Amino acid sequence: MKQKLAIAAAIALFALTGYSAPTSPTAEPAPAETTETAEAAPAAPLDLTGEWKQTNSNDESSFQSALISADKISIDWVNEDDGSTAIYWVGTYVAPTEAADSFTWDSENDKSITDTAIMASGDDTKTFTYKDGVLSYELTALGTTMTVEMEQQ
Repeated sequence: MKQKLAIAAAIALFALTGYSAPTSPTAEPAPAETTETAEAAPAAPLDLTGEWKQTNSNDESSFQSALISADKISIDWVNEDDGSTAIYWVGTYVAPTEAADSFTWDSENDKSITDTAIMASGDDTKTFTYKDGVLSYELTALGTTMTVEMEQQ
């Protein structure tokens, strides 16, 4: 009986002192150190293909719009009031081959198309620049030169 009492007293003592069996840690174990370095996937080349619209026109209903495809850029004058369009530029597009925040290329005029268009540029080449989401180029009409700015639609 004394032995049962001693066991009961020991159990009570353990219960009162908060003794318990060791538990598994609650924190995640630290990951093992590795000597390999994860390489980031290379960034894709800048993609300018798609539709663009002039953002700095003086008239909301009259502006220039562009379409860039794999190897061509075409720009039209647009008049939403009467639903008309007129060719301004059709030329080459040389796509970027690397990831970049800016890009510039010289486009060669496709005169087989633009020579018969009254509102088209007569320039042999035109320099286009992309930077900070804006496509820009110089436009001269009626003796006035301006920089057209476009954003992708």
